[in-house]
Amino acid sequence: MGDQFPRFKAAAVMASSVFLDREATTQKVCGLIAEASQAGAKLIVFSEVLIPGYPYWIWLFSPTQGAPYFVDLFKNAVEIDSPTVRKLGRAARAADAHVVVGVSEREGGTLYNTLLYFDNRGELIGRHRKLQPTHVERTIWGHGDGSDLRVFETELGKLSGLICWEHSMDLTRYALTAQGEQIHVAVWPGVSALAHDPNSKIFNAITEAAARHHAFAGQCFVINVQAPIGTDVIEKLGLNDKPELIRAGGGWTAIVGPNGQIVAGPLTDQEGIVYAEIDLEQIVLAKYCCDSAGHYARPDVLRLSVQFESQPVLEKARPAEVSVIPVKAQPSQARHTEDAATSDQNRRTSALGERAPTLLGIPRR
Repeated sequence: MGDQFPRFKAAAVMASSVFLDREATTQKVCGLIAEASQAGAKLIVFSEVLIPGYPYWIWLFSPTQGAPYFVDLFKNAVEIDSPTVRKLGRAARAADAHVVVGVSEREGGTLYNTLLYFDNRGELIGRHRKLQPTHVERTIWGHGDGSDLRVFETELGKLSGLICWEHSMDLTRYALTAQGEQIHVAVWPGVSALAHDPNSKIFNAITEAAARHHAFAGQCFVINVQAPIGTDVIEKLGLNDKPELIRAGGGWTAIVGPNGQIVAGPLTDQEGIVYAEIDLEQIVLAKYCCDSAGHYARPDVLRLSVQFESQPVLEKARPAEVSVIPVKAQPSQARHTEDAATSDQNRRTSALGERAPTLLGIPRR
């Protein structure tokens, strides 16, 4: 009979936030978790920073003009130990589903573009902070580090993900592939509805190319989710009469198989849920052809080094290690050296007490 691989239904939820309203967006997300669960989904994925919404003003206004919106974003951001996270956990547990959702995370005075991972018991099993906020996103979010570049072992399979332009970071993607990733979450904002940006016309095509390439290159399933821009975003930014700058809609959501082919979707320009049956056995034949972290790798030529430890701004300093090396005098100088050492010791003992060293200390590098 041999081994059996997990099979389950995945849901890619393409939904707009209730813009800059953490509680209302969380309530909406919990309702969508329940809806997807009723359809049989065991993995439910939401878009980048859905709670409390993507800061589209950074592409439209100057930092000074955008400052009041940042204050609103900061006030509605999500802390890890918070009622919001506990509410999301309860929704995942009630649905008996694994849930991945993007939030603007707040720690201290800094925000982070973060993916939260919940298992079907409602436990927060991990997070991923975007390693490198893109372009003007750096006026909003801080940097993640390697401590969040993890693949999570779940009963559905090995689960991980990246945020938006991180998919252009080949070493970052390979770090997940090398850890055995089987299910990849790819989340993005609905940039295709930023009408004033010439690049918005190709954003969906880039998203599709990135999702399909990672699925093929990593031999994994990709759950790709964007969020359409809601009319409340346009209203709050005061741009109702500026369709040349921003419009409602946008987004490209689909599920991709390990051969790089789309198995469900795409859904564009509207809210909805894309479902697909995931069978991890399909990865076997993809690996048979090309196992990028196994028989198709060449570590004798190329290998990746990853710093998985966190990089705190404050840590307790360790006492300097000291290597003690006795000073050995020549026989003819022994008496003179002994007298000099005794005299020197007496002087230092008088000044420093019994802690004065009698041997030469050299800091170890």
